Amino acid sequence: MIRVLIADDHTILAEGLRNLLHQKSGIEVVGTAADGPEAVRLACECLPDVVIMDVGLPILNGMEATRQIMEACPEVRVIALSMHADRRFVNGMIKAGARGYLLKDCAFEELRRAVETVSGNRVYLSPAIAGVVVDELQSFSIAEQPAGVLSKREREVLQSLAEGQSMRVIARRLHLSIKTVETHRRNIMEKLDLFSLAELTKYAVREGLTSLDD
Repeated sequence: MIRVLIADDHTILAEGLRNLLHQKSGIEVVGTAADGPEAVRLACECLPDVVIMDVGLPILNGMEATRQIMEACPEVRVIALSMHADRRFVNGMIKAGARGYLLKDCAFEELRRAVETVSGNRVYLSPAIAGVVVDELQSFSIAEQPAGVLSKREREVLQSLAEGQSMRVIARRLHLSIKTVETHRRNIMEKLDLFSLAELTKYAVREGLTSLDD
């Protein structure tokens, strides 16, 4: 069962999504939030598999709410839902940690597919958004981040992080303590001068350590 939290300040839209998702087997809506702080609170309390996050939430916008959720409970996956395909919104949500981005005029079946994809630790981007992300990846200068800067172990940890594995899972798989994995993550970020999971994921994709459809 995929547990979903809906964060949208438009009551009709939120209730419509709740009703549609409830009709799909394998998906359970565990709550709805009407503003950013409520979205963060419910995400931390309910620990859903996926949060469907409106980018334009009041009080605390979707980008900042996503950032706070990623800091407090990084195993939760966020799908951005927006009226905007503008680069600023797309890049802002992905940098904040969102694993998916959809436009509000998408068909419901696309939303369902995105929920299933993101809950499986994969990335889902609306076709209208994919080009924006590709352009951003291509503009990420290889010269700024030399490929050999990380040790073998750090590259292993980076790949696992980019693939959405938790610190506990990484520690068990690599036969390390959680504290050691956290140290590797901190060192990776300092060496690459990257300070979000989204930025680390883009680096891992560019270096061939993982791919968006793994």
